[in-house]
Amino acid sequence: MHTTIVIVEDEEDLLELIEYNLEKEGFETIGFVNTKNVRRVLDEESVDLMIMDRNLPGAEGSEFIASLRKEGVQIPVIYLSAKNKESEIEEGFLRGGDDYMTKPFNMKELLLRINAILRRTKGTPSEGVVAYRDILLNLASREVTIEGTPIALTKLEFDLLHTLISNQNVVLDRDYLLEHVWGGDEVYQDRTVNVAINRLKEKIDPDKSKEYIKTVRGVGYTLC
Repeated sequence: MHTTIVIVEDEEDLLELIEYNLEKEGFETIGFVNTKNVRRVLDEESVDLMIMDRNLPGAEGSEFIASLRKEGVQIPVIYLSAKNKESEIEEGFLRGGDDYMTKPFNMKELLLRINAILRRTKGTPSEGVVAYRDILLNLASREVTIEGTPIALTKLEFDLLHTLISNQNVVLDRDYLLEHVWGGDEVYQDRTVNVAINRLKEKIDPDKSKEYIKTVRGVGYTLC
């Protein structure tokens, strides 16, 4: 089965370079210089991953992804952007990104990150349902509900929550989470975990009234 990656990059030379390197690795690519026709392709094609620039003509890349997430589109996304301030990177994650690389970038690192995400997202989920307090995770359909209300999580967020629930009463350090959720690739850093945890908290407890996840300073995270 082919793996199809959509690339949205307004610099045509860079777009062609990324397509060339991905196709050399056996991926099928569909390239765009803006977001104009991306939604139609996502409806028509089976897409496994998106690589998204942010500084685009028309819709800004992360705003476009945020709108897709609101519609329930959960295809994993790697941002590839010149926006490199910490606040901008966090903004990208909060708007539905699974990973973030800043320009200029290393092509080999991009390929490592692509493969890391695909290992997580293309595996076959286990059967069954796991629960914690009023949270239910359906492992077969990868659906999450809280008090019966569906919650839209990315695949990364789902895997992160599943790992926390599977290890109740245990403090999981960042290295453990990087190994078990991100696949242990060295390209990820502690801050990756921090940002993902904060994004997950925002989605499952937006008004901060339930406090599902506790940060144990200097150690890691656990469920309350």
